[in-house]
Parts: sequence; structure tokens; C-alpha cells
Amino acid sequence: MRPPNGLARAAVRFKPASFAGTFLALLMSALVVSACGILLETGLRASVPPERYAKAPVVAAADQYEYVVTGSGEDREKEATPLPDTARVDTALVAEAARAQGAATAVPDFTFPVRTADEGAGSGGRELSVPGGVITAHGWGSHAFTGTTLTTGSAPRPGEVVLDAGTARAADAAVGETVQLQTAAGQRDFRVAGVAEAGAADTAGNTGAAGALAWFADAQAPTLAGHPGKADAIAVLAKPGTDAGALAGSVDKALAGSGAQVHLGDDRGAVEEPGLGYAKQTLFGIGGSFGGIATIVAVLTAAGTVALSVSQRSREFALLRAVGATPRQIRRAVASEALLVAPLAGIIGCLPGIGLAHWWFGQLQDRGAIPEAVEVHVSGIPLLAAVGIGLLTALGAGWAAGRRPARTKPGQALTDASVERLRPGVFRTMLGIAALVGGGFLTGLSAASTGDGAAGSALGVVMCFMLAVALLGPLIARLCAGLFGLPLRGAGPAAGLAAANSRTNARRLASAITPIVLAMAFASTLVFMHTSENHAADKQLRAGVTADHVVTHPAGLPVDAVSHAARAPGVDAAVGLLNTQVLVPTGSGEFKSLQGAAAQGVTGSGAELAKVQDLDVREGSLDRLGKGRIAIDETLATSAEAGVGDRLPLYLPDGTKAGPEVVAVYGRGLGLATVTMDRASLAGHVSSGFDSTLLVRGGSEKSLTALGRVTDASGYATERNLDARLGAWTNNTMAAVLGGFAAIAAVNTLVMTVLDRRRELGTLRLVGSTRRQVLTMLRWEALLVAAVGVVLGSAIAAATLIPMMRGMTGEGPYVPPLVYGAFAAAGGGLALLAVTLPARAALRRWS
Repeated sequence: MRPPNGLARAAVRFKPASFAGTFLALLMSALVVSACGILLETGLRASVPPERYAKAPVVAAADQYEYVVTGSGEDREKEATPLPDTARVDTALVAEAARAQGAATAVPDFTFPVRTADEGAGSGGRELSVPGGVITAHGWGSHAFTGTTLTTGSAPRPGEVVLDAGTARAADAAVGETVQLQTAAGQRDFRVAGVAEAGAADTAGNTGAAGALAWFADAQAPTLAGHPGKADAIAVLAKPGTDAGALAGSVDKALAGSGAQVHLGDDRGAVEEPGLGYAKQTLFGIGGSFGGIATIVAVLTAAGTVALSVSQRSREFALLRAVGATPRQIRRAVASEALLVAPLAGIIGCLPGIGLAHWWFGQLQDRGAIPEAVEVHVSGIPLLAAVGIGLLTALGAGWAAGRRPARTKPGQALTDASVERLRPGVFRTMLGIAALVGGGFLTGLSAASTGDGAAGSALGVVMCFMLAVALLGPLIARLCAGLFGLPLRGAGPAAGLAAANSRTNARRLASAITPIVLAMAFASTLVFMHTSENHAADKQLRAGVTADHVVTHPAGLPVDAVSHAARAPGVDAAVGLLNTQVLVPTGSGEFKSLQGAAAQGVTGSGAELAKVQDLDVREGSLDRLGKGRIAIDETLATSAEAGVGDRLPLYLPDGTKAGPEVVAVYGRGLGLATVTMDRASLAGHVSSGFDSTLLVRGGSEKSLTALGRVTDASGYATERNLDARLGAWTNNTMAAVLGGFAAIAAVNTLVMTVLDRRRELGTLRLVGSTRRQVLTMLRWEALLVAAVGVVLGSAIAAATLIPMMRGMTGEGPYVPPLVYGAFAAAGGGLALLAVTLPARAALRRWS
């Protein structure tokens, strides 16, 4: 007898078709796992090289994260959440940093938007013509590290401005002339003190229209930015010969106790790129959370395929036992097969995995989720992990599937190999029942939760039910074959034979059903979660906006937009909205977290807001809305356990703590805003102080066109809904990756089962069945597999989505019929294709 590794090589060499399915499953597993691992590692290592601060060796800035601490001692965990907007430092710290040992000087840095004045403002100053109407402004002191130089004129004093050469030339603005600009402090006239050639550090990352730049006096810049006494950061320049590390240490000592953090090297890039925190969070969510799910799915499908491959050769193993092979030799043969197939499949699978990671990363960059300066980080760690997981999966599944033929006595081996076991093992059955009970418990927990709590339980529901299907597959397949086979018995001999085959070979049926259930459950959950949320939000938005006109502008609305609209003929109410986000602590104990909540700052009273926006107030009244008093959505009220009269602790966009009183609870927060507060409470805590939206009741569209784009409530809802659909792209991509992987696994499994049945199909032809009758029987089996997979997958998705959506939106899930029909048709079509093509090839020899 050959040694076990010789048997393995011979099996792979002489029966390659038996291992092709295993090879493909392990290859796809490595593809998905390596792609997610690369994105996870990129998220952990992501950094942005400094551009604006490239010539400033040390930068001091506020911490851009808020933290939640849970547990104590060894169980203490600190979770960081990126702030919605930039946290700033006191300008008084500039003098402290300048006195640090080794510091030549310290410069406060400011970056903020200003708008060009409206046509016909009539103040006498020159109107700048800038495409888009927005200019990026800085403090003049930053020229010390950005390389910006004056070409004419002098540095600006309070009430003066320096324009970049392109903007001054386009506006024909010369030194000494007056220009009109709108800032967070209002519309003002500024004398042009000089014209400058912008340095590379100023033009890098400039978001202004056509690169338009302006510089103001450092003493006036904080007020114009809307943040009096605050600076975005402090750039510290070193004396000649001073080491950056030594300077950072002395600055850190000088600013001790202020809360400012000192950065050097590539850490300076994170200060000038506020989107890096959210980018890392996004990549960690895809590579970590989704990657974990994808890895489990990959392991389940690959393990099922390996187990099917081993079980299909049970007759060969039985023959080896009958001629004297020991249990150890059988186990070593199975392990040797895994060692021959799995590493090669994993290595080859990593190559398209790298390509998928780059494509996914590039798509996220194109959609603005990741800064352009961040690069994909590919190392050997995720690739080795992908290959290792595939190898361990193959070894584990092969060992589990090979235990029975290895343990069977030689005399019973051939008899046992010809009869399929009716029930899975006791341990496997107990694990499956435990997963089923766990899924039911989490479904109940999700039904009793709201908001993020309901969404957080969804993952556990899907995974528990999927694990139950994988473990209890033969029992579920036998039950479903009996149930779904009843109507087939009256559909003719071929259909009846298909039903009998499926019921008798439950293990084979379970191997084919499980990937389809995986594809249907995950694709439906991920896609319909967003369709449901978007449908509910759009419904609330259309019902909530009662204004006749909605005015928006890409650069933000003019500072006097509300008063301008209020003076227009026929206008009954005009309310400006400043849209941003706040952080609200929710939960308690180890479940404590910070929940991001959309917030709108209202210009005007609660009574005026009620004329243009119907929030569907359930408790309290908007009449008391004002300083220190807010209204919140009922979902947030439940999550934060706050009601009318309570004080709700929250963090404003820049991390400032607040504890306003709740004066009203409303029901349309998903479509409008989760938190509603007065604008003055938000204005000093956001980077742009210009209103996002203007709601007007009465008047004509013509009288408002000078302020921005004017539409009605329906048009505004359509625009907002488009933004929401773009935001759902990531979930749809995850659904495509998981669903596509599971679909390929399903096709792979069906092809393996058909090719393994060549002897059976040949027997049917020999006893008189026509080629058409055999193919018809196989098509009925494929439809049975697809129907069971679609129904079980849909049931899992429903058990996940119904309680989750009721907790998040108060409504049931919204399932577009065409999308669901496409999923079901794809499942049926793939099953038919995967069965028909190999069956035709197998039947040619019997023609």
C-alpha cells in the first residue's frame, strides 16, 4: 500500500475533478479574507503625510476624539469616537508654546470659509467674482510655515485682507481698494492690504472654489471664523539646530494641563486632515466587523465543500479500510490532501484579493470617505492569515468528515459507505440547537431595543441562524425535502424521483442549500436594511417639510438669507437651518457608547419652525425651544433614557460638553434631524457658520433665486434621498461580495454533486430513462434546492430585519419587489445552470 501522502498525491493527480471544487472554495475564501484583512490593516496603519505643516516641525492641537471608558482594572476599555467637527485650542496657548525651550516662534493657524457678497449688496465695496462663491481663508501669520509671500502691498491689519494673485486679478482688485466678503461674523467691507503668491502648503488641500484664497490678521481671524479666542492648531517653529523630538518634548511640557496634544512627523498630517479619523473608522468597520462576518462565511462554505469532497470519497476510504488501512493512515491521507490543495489555493486566491482591496479602497476614496493622501497598505500579515485560515479550515473539515470512515471497522466499512447517515452527530446537533436558541433570543432582544441597539443585535441574529443552518443542515434538508417535495409528487415521474432523491440524500441536499441560504440571508439583510431606512427617512422628510420653498447653496447660504427672505413679498415665515452632528452618550455599563445624532440649528423660534417643518411632536412643545433647551427624536429619547424635562448630556460638534433640557420629543427625526436646537448654540462649534438650508413659507420662487437653488419640498426630498442612496453604496458592495462569494460556492457545490452522480445518471439511462427525463429530474432537484435556500434565507433576513427596523424606524422593513424578485430569480437561475451544464456533459457518454 502506498504511504498516506502518496495516496493523497495519487488522488489529486488521477482524480483532479474531485478536488477542483475544494480548490475553488478555498481560493474564494482566501480572496475575501485577504481583501478584508488588507483593508483592516490599512485602517490600523492609515496616516496622512503633512502638507500644510510640512515646514512646521511641531504642531499642537486639541484631541479630535471623544472617549467612552467601560470596565475597570484588567477589563478597562477605552473606545474612541471621532468628533463630528474640529476641536480647537485657546489662542492664549500660543505664547506658552513660543516660550518652550528650542522654539523660535509659535503661530496660531486658522482655516475657515468666507463667501463673496451677494450681487447688489450695495455697501460700496467691490464684489469679488469667484466660481462657487466660496474662498478659503487663513490667518496671515501662517505664511511663516506655508511659503506664501507678498507680491505687492503689506501684511493685513484688522479690517484688511490679502488676496491671492489669481483672485485679485479676476476681480481686478488692487491694493487699497475695498472688497465685500461674508464671514461667520456677518457681511463686511475689507481693504485690500496686499496681493500674495500662495505657497505650496497653502494650495495643498485647498477646498475653495478655483483655489481662491484670502488671509486676514491673526488678531481678527478667530472672530471672522466664528470661534473667538480659538485656533485650529498652533505651529511651532524650531531654532536652528534644535531637534524636532526635543522641541516636541519641551512644547508638551509647556502646554501640560491644557488638553492640547503635541504632534510631530506624520502625526502632523492627522491635524490638517480631519477626515482621517472617520476614514480609519470606516476601514476598520469594513475590514474588522464585515471582515469577521466574511471570514466566518468563508470558513463555513469552504468547510462544507471540503466535507462534501471527503464524503463523496467515502467508498474509496471504506475500500482502504477493508484492505487493511489503519485509522491513522486514513486521517493522514485526508490531511495530506488538504496540505496539497489548501496552500496553493490560498496563495492564488490572495492575488485577486489584493486587487479587490485596491478597487474597494479606490471606490471609497472616489466617494470622499477616505482622504486622497491615504494609501493602501499591503503586507504579508493578512495574506498569511488568509492562507492559514484556508489551511486550518481544510484540515478541520477534512478531519471531521474523515472521522467516521477512519473509525469504522474494516468489515463494516463498505456497507456503511453505501448508506447515508440519517442524523448528524449528537455534539453537532446540540451545537445547532444552541445556535437556533441563541438566534431566537437575540431576535427578541432586537425587538425590545431601539436605534443602534436594535441594529447592533442584527449581526448576532444572522450569524446564529446561519450557524444553525450549517450545523443542522441534514435535518433541515430532510424536513424541507419532505415538505417541498409534496407538490412535486403530482408533477410527473421525473419530479417525483427528484423529490425522493432529495429526501434520501439529505446530506448532499444540505451541502447545496447552505450556500444559497447564506447568499440570500446576507444579501437581503444588507440591502433591505438600507432600503427600509431610506424609505422611512424619505417618507418622514416628505411629510415633515411643510415649507413652500426650500433654498440651498453648495457654499452655504448668505449670512443675511433669513432676513432677506423674510422681507420678500408674501413670505409668512423664513427659517434657516444649520445642519451638523452631535454625540450623545447612550447605554450603561459595558454597553455604554457614543451615538452620532444629526442635529439642526434653527434660526428663529419654535413657533416659526412649526410653520415650515412638522416634526410630529409626541410630547412637550417647541414653543420653549431656545438657549439651553432642545427637542429630540423619540428613538434617541429611548436610547438615552431621556424625556421632557430631563437634561440630556451631549457633545457639540467640536467636543464641547453640554447638558440642555429636553422640551419636546418628536417622531420624524430619521428624515429631518435627531436633535433640534437653536442656531446660536451650534454656530461657534462648527467650521462653517453658514446655514445649510432655508425653509420659506409663502412668497414666490423668483424673489428667492438670488440666495441659492430654490426647489419645493418634493424636490428637496428627492435630492436628500439621492444622497442617502449614495451612502448605501458600501452596504450594497458588502452584499455583493458576500452574496457573490456564497453564490459561487453554491454553484461549485452543485457542480460537484452532479459530477459525483455520473454513475447514478448512467444507471438511469441504462434502465430506460431518456436523456430528457434525466435532465428534467435534475432541474426539479435544482429548483427544489433553490426554493428551500431562498425560503430559509428570506426567513433569516425577515427575523433580522423586522425587529431591527421596528426599533430603528417604528415601521416594518421595506422590500422592493423587483429587487427581491431578482435575488430569488438569481438563486433559481444559478441552481439550474450549475446542474444542467455538467449534467449535459456527464450524459454525453451515455447517449
